[in-house]
Amino acid sequence: MSEIGKIDRLKLYKDQNVQVFLNKFISGEISELEPVYDCKLGYHYPLVEAIVGDASEAEAFLNRLYEAGILERKLYDKVIYCPTCGSANVSIRYCCPYCKSFDISKSALIEHVKCGYMDVEDNFRKGKKLVCPKCHGELKKTDVDYRKAGVWCNCKECGKSFDMPVTTHFCRDKSTTFTFEDAVIKDVYVYHLKEEAKKEFFEDLGLVVPIQEVLTKKGFTVEMRGSIKGKSGASHAFDVIVYKKGKRKPIVIDLAKSTDDTVSEQPIIALFAKIFDVSPLASYLIAIPKLNENGKKMAKLYNIEIVEAEDQDKAALKLGNILKG
Repeated sequence: MSEIGKIDRLKLYKDQNVQVFLNKFISGEISELEPVYDCKLGYHYPLVEAIVGDASEAEAFLNRLYEAGILERKLYDKVIYCPTCGSANVSIRYCCPYCKSFDISKSALIEHVKCGYMDVEDNFRKGKKLVCPKCHGELKKTDVDYRKAGVWCNCKECGKSFDMPVTTHFCRDKSTTFTFEDAVIKDVYVYHLKEEAKKEFFEDLGLVVPIQEVLTKKGFTVEMRGSIKGKSGASHAFDVIVYKKGKRKPIVIDLAKSTDDTVSEQPIIALFAKIFDVSPLASYLIAIPKLNENGKKMAKLYNIEIVEAEDQDKAALKLGNILKG
């Protein structure tokens, strides 16, 4: 994955709408985003509209994620829009090439293999049977007795016959017709989350998103990967910063995850150095799966609360039960 756009992606990962959207992929709620068709609106993405809160912004939202390299897409369909009013409520009309009427009929051309006679199917039909008008032989099996030789059209307005009609479009909203030359055609896509982006997002923010969701529902103001300026004038970064209503000082939370059985005491040391300068209302370290004994002793000494859990979702629930809005 290109490093050139990484700064843009990291900015997008911090957007709450982007976080909610990407977590639907990561949680398995959706594996791909397909558009939904509406005869008035054309194709649209209700799931995205519900997140961004404005239907007109959904396409731009998806396009930003695609251009940043977070989403990949493949062509799903093409939509024809009226050039006059922009409606997608458009039908296709097959018209007579002579008088341009769409009041035409279409018939299959049939060739009798035995005698070579060719005519429209209606002229072969006698009741439920097909009978050759020339030699009067019955046609029973396709590609044995007869074969389809194409189509033949008749115009009910001017009476002329032809093999291929011309195509026009009809806007049902404005009752106007237009041709291919004037048609507005837009590509419609189905979207997938790139595996590289999934890993990148998870490493950067995915671990703390469940915490944000739980605490936000409890009425806290939550900032992810924010920073606070300490008494020394230096700024200190925390994985999650939580503000309670009516409290000026924040609650700060760091998260440490280990692929081993326990998390070492180093995150406790790093967190203490920051809270010593910041003096928060309270401080927490989330340890996944658990903190080692030295870390627990140091946490008690430094007045740092520990939350241990198997994964970030369970950690978020535990923290939510501890903190009161």
